[in-house]
Amino acid sequence: MQFDRFQESVVKIKHLELFGESSHAKMSPPYRLELAKKMKKKAKSAKKAGVMALFYPNLKDSTNLVLILRKTYKGVHSAQVGFPGGKYEEGDKSLQVTALRETEEEIGVPFQRIEVLRKISPLYIPPSNFMVHPYMGLLNQYPSFRKQDEEVEDIIEIALQEFLLESNTITTTVPTSYNVKVEVPAFKLNGHIVWGATAMMLGEIKDLLKQVL
Repeated sequence: MQFDRFQESVVKIKHLELFGESSHAKMSPPYRLELAKKMKKKAKSAKKAGVMALFYPNLKDSTNLVLILRKTYKGVHSAQVGFPGGKYEEGDKSLQVTALRETEEEIGVPFQRIEVLRKISPLYIPPSNFMVHPYMGLLNQYPSFRKQDEEVEDIIEIALQEFLLESNTITTTVPTSYNVKVEVPAFKLNGHIVWGATAMMLGEIKDLLKQVL
């Protein structure tokens, strides 16, 4: 889809009701509900993070979405695909500021150039005890990406049309933190398998986009 058409249509998303759990559940790993119940008390004091689902025109003026591949490290989100974003810091005036600041730090897009469309449903991540607050944003020209080498392995550009294809919703097998492999719903996007919390948030974004495009 050409970006000018997308930009004109997507603003309607501001007035839609969020799908929340009904969208999240479709892309949720089977063990997540039980794990979230066990950690319900802990979730009340969860750390906070802000992430950005950023849409922009590619060099042919078609609409893209950017994701990142995280570095391999000793942690629960090692080598996973996710949104640019990160942990709330004391100097941040809001979680939206967190998402914008971290997006600039991780992929080099100046936060002043991002138009925030809206916040979507927050999502609790039991393994890391984070409550993640996602935002949808627009950039009206192709960005000069610059990745943060310490944290970002690669910047992944996803064509909107590819993201919206139902055939790119798949089932895949992943290892859990208990060294047991389980089947989970996922997206296959630009050669990468996207599952877990990122897939759940993408699921809501996809459901919202289908209402306005």
